[in-house]
Amino acid sequence: MTFMSKPKVAHPDLPRNALGLTRRDYEGANSTLCAGCGHDSITAAVIEACWANAVEPHTVVKLSGIGCSSKTTAYFLSGAHGFNSVHGRMPSIATGANAANRKLTYIGVSGDGDTLSIGLGQFCHAIRRNLNMVYIIENNGVYGLTKGQFSASADLGTKAKRGAVNRQPPIDPVQLAITLGASFVARSFSGDKAQLVPLLRAAMRHDGFALIDVISPCVTFNDHEGSTRSYAYTREHYEEAVHADFVPFAAEIAVDYADGAAQTVALHDGSRIVLRKVEADYDPSNPGVALNAIQQRMRRGEYLTGLLHIAQDAPDIHALDSTPDTPLNAIPFESLSPGGDALRRVLEAFR
Repeated sequence: MTFMSKPKVAHPDLPRNALGLTRRDYEGANSTLCAGCGHDSITAAVIEACWANAVEPHTVVKLSGIGCSSKTTAYFLSGAHGFNSVHGRMPSIATGANAANRKLTYIGVSGDGDTLSIGLGQFCHAIRRNLNMVYIIENNGVYGLTKGQFSASADLGTKAKRGAVNRQPPIDPVQLAITLGASFVARSFSGDKAQLVPLLRAAMRHDGFALIDVISPCVTFNDHEGSTRSYAYTREHYEEAVHADFVPFAAEIAVDYADGAAQTVALHDGSRIVLRKVEADYDPSNPGVALNAIQQRMRRGEYLTGLLHIAQDAPDIHALDSTPDTPLNAIPFESLSPGGDALRRVLEAFR
């Protein structure tokens, strides 16, 4: 199948940010995800946030692992640096890059499988080190690239496409992050652009690890009665010589609701999720209050959304490790390797 590339021309009257750039300057390649995928809505929100923050594309590093979510980095900021790591190993790549050049903005995009299963250990240590990056989880509760098995975030009791019932409790990334001491924790919904864009803008300006868990519907593998997470427009299509899945076009699900209000979101498969936005006077500075609020809403079958916790005075990885202000990749070799005499003095101090 051939995909047409996006035209490079733009209307001369498109709005420009402080850098003189239009939103088109923050786009990437055409998406190859299923039409209606919530991940594409997140891409649009990232583009909007980068444009509104007047981020210089060449100062951004995009990182990802493996999964449908990890394809997202190809769809925004074509002028940025990028690295697609092996499954679950994105945080270690981000750590090394950030250690080498602290002047860049790091945006990692991962999935619930890439983060909460094979990559759980690396995710925890990135939080522990307060790695200076934006970490986006595109959370749909399934393994989309391997035909829809339950992920570690799948809700208890939800049914898989082939009828199996999930009997294992989910890992909630926002509660885990708060417990581990993350300095910025938020949750949103892919269709709530009015909430998600400001959260992304704030996360980009936060010094330290900024987690945004985004509930993101999958159109392909949560298309059945009993699903708790996604809408579906999938039906199996048999041909004489081949067996294929057909995914028709689906419309993006969008929501708009007030602070403190609950919103029931009807998904295309007939299932529903309930989002509850934090109150206008909600205090995100106390992690205990945040965890209590999240757990209270979960017991009522609701997902609490918004900025759930922030610690603005938490030292980031560079403060913890006392790294110099000059990026390590800009320090002269002579300073990094002062010679044998200096090495002997260092070793002597440990004897």
